[in-house]
Amino acid sequence: MTSTSPGFRRLATSTAVATFLLIVLGGVVRVSDSGLGCGAGGSGTRGWPLCRGDLIPGFSLHTGIEYAHRAVASIVVVEMIVLAVWAWRRYRGRRWLVRASAAGVVLVVVQALLGAATVEKSLDEPLVAAHLGAAMLLFAVALLVLRAARADDGGAPAVDGGRRFRGLAVTSQALLFGAIVAGGYMAGTEHLGRADQRVTAGAHHACGYQFPTCNGGFMPFGQSRLVDIHLAHRAFVYLFSAAAIALIAAALRRRPAGTVVRAAQALTGLLVLQILLGALNVWLVHEYELLILAHLATATLLWGTLTTINLQLFRIPATAREPAPRLGRPERAVAT
Repeated sequence: MTSTSPGFRRLATSTAVATFLLIVLGGVVRVSDSGLGCGAGGSGTRGWPLCRGDLIPGFSLHTGIEYAHRAVASIVVVEMIVLAVWAWRRYRGRRWLVRASAAGVVLVVVQALLGAATVEKSLDEPLVAAHLGAAMLLFAVALLVLRAARADDGGAPAVDGGRRFRGLAVTSQALLFGAIVAGGYMAGTEHLGRADQRVTAGAHHACGYQFPTCNGGFMPFGQSRLVDIHLAHRAFVYLFSAAAIALIAAALRRRPAGTVVRAAQALTGLLVLQILLGALNVWLVHEYELLILAHLATATLLWGTLTTINLQLFRIPATAREPAPRLGRPERAVAT
């Protein structure tokens, strides 16, 4: 029986779902070119935390999309803070829960500051990539909080996947993180020159409309900066795909636990879908916003699935017992 309350577990679930929604809404902001919907770069506090100088701005399409993204971000901030305070006050003996929820607060603050800097610097590509990377880490921490909240007082044992299984799972997740951040950097190049109303073609079609080849070669690094950015994303994707296939094969062969096997099966479908979506985004002459958004959403689901596998490979410690209160020395009876 879990020792956290149903309310705490519901809030942890809500936070994980809201974080996923936040990432997807960030994709909507990107494909709709609404990143500066609350003000151009250099607007200072009028562009963030205010929106066009107002707490509640007048409505336009781009402003509404950006404002919706910020509204969900505000919800995630509040939920993370409530989880951290609740864990500290009520479940202090559950150290993983307390530490994970505290890490969530730190990450959500970092994420908000990166969002502010991204707007202030007119969607500078390194900041766009860092913003997306921080969002993925926040999603992983939200899932960790949820796992720790569902464990009982005895903790949760680590699933034994056999020799090198854990290392393969961690490596797969690290490579996926690299692919996602590199993809975010590539997306950031689509906004070069936006601050002075010039639009420069980004790295999205730097390889033409070729996949898996690129401009007549396989990995022709050195042709241009944009080609190198595009190929860096592909390199991480290829490496991740190889590691993920090895992980899936090991999980289905060794069958360490039902939850890991099911996650590996889900990972298989998501990997195939993600490669197909990536290829379509290159093969098609025109950019299709829904395809780009589906590519991001599937990458986030891949990240969540791998996080779920990795979290099961590490033990959740038992609840630490609070030290018994020290009793005062009994007073001696005074003879009268």
